Amino acid sequence: MRLSASLVLYKNEPKMVLKAVESLFNTPLEINLIVIDNSPSAELSEIFSNLSNFKIDYFYQDGRNLGFGKGHNLALSKIQNSDYHLILNPDVYFESHTIIELIDYLDKNPDIGLIQPKIYYPNGELQYLCKRYPSFFLLFARRFVPQYLKGLFKDYLNWYEMRDTGYNRIIDVPYLSGCFMLFRKKYLDEIGYFDENIFMYLEDADLTLRMSQKYRTVFYPDVWIYHHWAKGSYKSLRLMLISIRSAFYFFGKHGWRFF
Repeated sequence: MRLSASLVLYKNEPKMVLKAVESLFNTPLEINLIVIDNSPSAELSEIFSNLSNFKIDYFYQDGRNLGFGKGHNLALSKIQNSDYHLILNPDVYFESHTIIELIDYLDKNPDIGLIQPKIYYPNGELQYLCKRYPSFFLLFARRFVPQYLKGLFKDYLNWYEMRDTGYNRIIDVPYLSGCFMLFRKKYLDEIGYFDENIFMYLEDADLTLRMSQKYRTVFYPDVWIYHHWAKGSYKSLRLMLISIRSAFYFFGKHGWRFF
């Protein structure tokens, strides 16, 4: 069983990156990791120079930030043979059996193209990252409505995050998070990779939606990962503007839903 994985970096915390990579290679499979480093300098390359016993191909982009999707696409273009491919964030970690169990479920269900486990914060709090098709209002409310007013839309926001499912059973999900996406590689090759018109944000929604039009996209709660989740667009004006631009592109491509 051949597993490939891609990791896109941008000025990440080295210890966090190392923990993600060690989690991956603790999995008892043949693994080929492609690393695309979009950082201004190649400081993170030192992490991989100390991991020479693993099959890791590191590519520094000479200070150019290709973005999330384009970075992963570049990694995917370098993969020769793979049965499954993992889109991996540098801020996650997990146990050695996690990927094994996900692949086992994929093997038993050939109609599934994409699978994702349950996701927790490091403190054990559940992250509600399964989502229904977004609306313009939902994205606006989540980003701009003050916390003290969000209670007015609590039921609607909870519905969008699929909290009504309980996150305790296997379900088909139209929008899975890009922090940890395990694909059947031949299906991913078939539908195409990330849309490079999206620099960052909603590229995972676009890819999940396109996959779901041909194959199932599934949340599998019996194994889990831990995700630090920085929520960068809430802290940076530049990232906020990028997220707005991505939303306009996404709705222009897939159809506007205002409420």
